[in-house]
Amino acid sequence: MSNFTLVDPKGWDCDLQSVYSAYMGHFQLHNIPWYDRSWGIFFESFEEFLTFSWPTITVTDAWTGRAHIVVRISAVGAFLKMLKTRFGETLPMVENILRITPFETSQRHMRTISEYATYKKVFQTLPAVLLAAQKVRVRNGEPKAVRELWASKDKTFLALDFEWSERNTASCIEWGYAAVRCGHLDTAGAWPPDPEPNYRRGHYIVSEYADKVHNKMKPSFPWAYAFGESQVISKAKLPQIIQAIVSSLISPDSETITNVLVLVTHGTTGDLRRLEEMKIKLPHNLLVLDTMAFERQLYAAGLRGAMQEAFGRPRDQGSSLSLNAMLQSLGVDIHRVLHNAGNAAFMTLLGLQLLFDPDTKVPTPKTPNGMAAMARSSKGSPSVPPAIAFVPPPAVAFPPMGMIPPVTFPGMRLSPDVYADMAGNRASYFPAQRTISDFRDNRPSSASGSPGRLPGRQRVNSTNAVNELGEKMNTMHVKARTTDPGTPPHSR
Repeated sequence: MSNFTLVDPKGWDCDLQSVYSAYMGHFQLHNIPWYDRSWGIFFESFEEFLTFSWPTITVTDAWTGRAHIVVRISAVGAFLKMLKTRFGETLPMVENILRITPFETSQRHMRTISEYATYKKVFQTLPAVLLAAQKVRVRNGEPKAVRELWASKDKTFLALDFEWSERNTASCIEWGYAAVRCGHLDTAGAWPPDPEPNYRRGHYIVSEYADKVHNKMKPSFPWAYAFGESQVISKAKLPQIIQAIVSSLISPDSETITNVLVLVTHGTTGDLRRLEEMKIKLPHNLLVLDTMAFERQLYAAGLRGAMQEAFGRPRDQGSSLSLNAMLQSLGVDIHRVLHNAGNAAFMTLLGLQLLFDPDTKVPTPKTPNGMAAMARSSKGSPSVPPAIAFVPPPAVAFPPMGMIPPVTFPGMRLSPDVYADMAGNRASYFPAQRTISDFRDNRPSSASGSPGRLPGRQRVNSTNAVNELGEKMNTMHVKARTTDPGTPPHSR
């Protein structure tokens, strides 16, 4: 235990205890009286078996997720060679040794076990090894590990989302969360959860930035919360509120077992950084689940079927979906404004449950409480979303993922969050990827009398300006002659 040696876990695949068990089974199967042999002293007990001095490491199995104390197959060969050298009898290499595939890829601490007391000390570290591996597996979105969390029915899933200023990323504009307490609902007989009555949720707007800070690249809509009532708070109170909500859902920290709370985000980097900046205390045994990584792993494993991007191009194997695109692929109305922290948190949790259970009932969003803000805003603040964002889309506008036809939809209007996704670097999964200018109204304008332009739109070419004036004069001239045939052409 005192020597500290790091080794590559590749090739360490034989469970130590199973080596002893396999040989005891071999003796029983072939009626070998091992107890009468001179070498039988090594098989009188597992404690005697360990006196050979076995080099070991601790790893978890990539498939089962269980932790093991393992040795190399070459160590078993060295043990058999020792028996032949000392006692003159050859034992075969048995086949029923438990073989695993190490999940860990980084170097591991090698310990030599030559007595049972040392084995017990190493064995006591297995729960911590299991916890460390499970945290990595869940964060990477491994389907088996993530599904086991949901199937256990004893976890609490907390989805959260921040919106912050583009000019100063330290300035948090709003925060929202949604949580489902699976253990409580399963005990109450409400399983699977119905999102509308069973999701605990909230949305908080920071008063110092409300209607004052407006993002341009990805506009936020703090007054568009569609699943409850928003609360306006000071920025000094926000960390206190977040800490209280997290504390109400977590279990005690531990080095051996996972926390009852599972933190859910869609893309973990930004949200975790905000929590760290606000000095929110999170337990060491907390699991972090990224729905973007989970969905990507499901698609890579062939568990989501064939999928297409816009215009019929097959989806890339390692591509990630934005929250909008993931919800669209699950058949959820993507016209909801997702650049609102409360809506994004709620829909992230809903999207996760739909990946587990496609039959989950999708709740109907309520009228956003930002309509009152729209009425009092004389300047049309960009923080207020247009009402079209909450109008159900036509049935043909957004077919399910994998059935998108390579056609365009003239005149179709999309919600602001769709435009934001189109401007991003990631692929967008919508039927027609067009610029915002392509979606302007091309109907004739009654105000200007000139088709193809919006009312009040200025021409930028001087020649066009002269032509426009001539067209207006001709129009007035024709109108004057038409309305009063008996009037001279140049009289009024």
